[in-house]
Amino acid sequence: MSDAHGVARDQLRAFIERIERLEEEKKTIADDIKDVYGEAKSMGFDTKILRKVISIRKQDHDERMEQEAILDTYLQALGMVPAADEE
Repeated sequence: MSDAHGVARDQLRAFIERIERLEEEKKTIADDIKDVYGEAKSMGFDTKILRKVISIRKQDHDERMEQEAILDTYLQALGMVPAADEE
C-alpha cells in the first residue's frame, strides 16, 4: 500500500474517532437535559410547556411575532378566540 493510502486511511480513522467522541458527548448532554426536565417535573413544572418556552426563546423576535399573528388569525377563523374587533 502506498504512503498516500496510509495517510488517507489515518485521516479517515481520525475523522471517525472524532465523530464517535462527539456522538458520545451528544448522548451525555442529551441525558443531562433529560435529567433537568425530570427535576423540573418533580418540582411541579409542566415539561411540555418548558420545551415550548425553550423553542420560543430560540426564535427571532420578528419571526415569533409573525407566527403568533398567523396563529391568532387561524384561531379566530375557527371561532376559538374572539376577533380583536369583537372584544
